[in-house]
Amino acid sequence: MVGVISDTHGLVRPQALEALAGANIIIHAGDIGSAEVIAQLESVAPVIPIRGNNDHGEWAEKIPTIEIVEVGCQSIYVLHDVNELDLDPAAAQFAAVIAGHSHRPSVERRAGVLYVNPGSAGPRRFKLPVSVARLHVDDAGVEAELVELAV
Repeated sequence: MVGVISDTHGLVRPQALEALAGANIIIHAGDIGSAEVIAQLESVAPVIPIRGNNDHGEWAEKIPTIEIVEVGCQSIYVLHDVNELDLDPAAAQFAAVIAGHSHRPSVERRAGVLYVNPGSAGPRRFKLPVSVARLHVDDAGVEAELVELAV
């Protein structure tokens, strides 16, 4: 299982750690908030982070703004804001695109590519749910489930 989290903005909730328990890796889709967030998530599994528009400072400079994650035979494209996607993921043969930024959790398939926004696991914004996602990856493809956190 691949854990997916985004928009923590410096807050790692115990419920998020519980929901991501058992992950082989955790992808953080940006707006991390601090290096401590990554350290806390690494207590669960290795973390692959990307930098969000609110990640600033020396700790954030070494974090890439996009990442390509290989899980088994599946390729996953990770960026913070899906509106900044500058390629055709289907043509590039990505199984999934992961993005955060909007704080709105969603899972949808377009042109055979799974688009996942885990929502925000950090401070609640408006009346949006606080959530993470889990990816299930095998040779046939990638499936996702959203997990709303009871906060």
